[in-house]
Amino acid sequence: MLRLTAVTKRFGARVVLNAVSLEVAAGEYVAVVGDSGIGKSTLLNLIAGLEPVDAGSICFLDREIEKLGDDALSLLRRDYFGFVFQAFHVLPHLSVEENVALPLLLRGTGSREKARQLIAAVGLKGREASPPRELSGGELQRVAIARALVGDPKLVLADEPTGNLDPENARQVLDLFRREVKTNGAAAILATHSMEAASGCDRIYRLTVDGLIVTTGAGA
Repeated sequence: MLRLTAVTKRFGARVVLNAVSLEVAAGEYVAVVGDSGIGKSTLLNLIAGLEPVDAGSICFLDREIEKLGDDALSLLRRDYFGFVFQAFHVLPHLSVEENVALPLLLRGTGSREKARQLIAAVGLKGREASPPRELSGGELQRVAIARALVGDPKLVLADEPTGNLDPENARQVLDLFRREVKTNGAAAILATHSMEAASGCDRIYRLTVDGLIVTTGAGA
């Protein structure tokens, strides 16, 4: 479903990603682990078409990401992708339910039932009408996670999705991720510094200081 071939990204003289190649099949949940600042977020941004590659190719559902225009990329992200950003990107003027249901609204889907189900699944039942200003950092992260999954995406990109969560909520969220990926036949990449979080994935890659990805083995 997703294939990266010799993808390279530079920022000035620094090579952040050096000829990175990997594949993620439908229904497969993989982790990319590495220290903070090593390039995990950059890798996810390249896959999403939010930043251009300097060399190599990224192919998703037989579409070459680097060759798509802005409009085509926007539609691809809207219809097929689910994101969890480190900075949450929860809209302050919308309620919890409205934030989670936003991908459905953008697609013109009227029902919010899936949004309510996921709000409950991430432990926020009863907070549907709450504005983001009333939520903690961990609660905002759970809103972002529910929003990423609500549209049954075919590709889920999660950037440190448990970074602000206590161990019990982290476990619940990672279980939810795995269940949704397997149920919907999605491809998913979890970018994390935590080997504990990565241990539930089907495969684990490590991003090195040289910008290379090496396979470290299987998780769950």
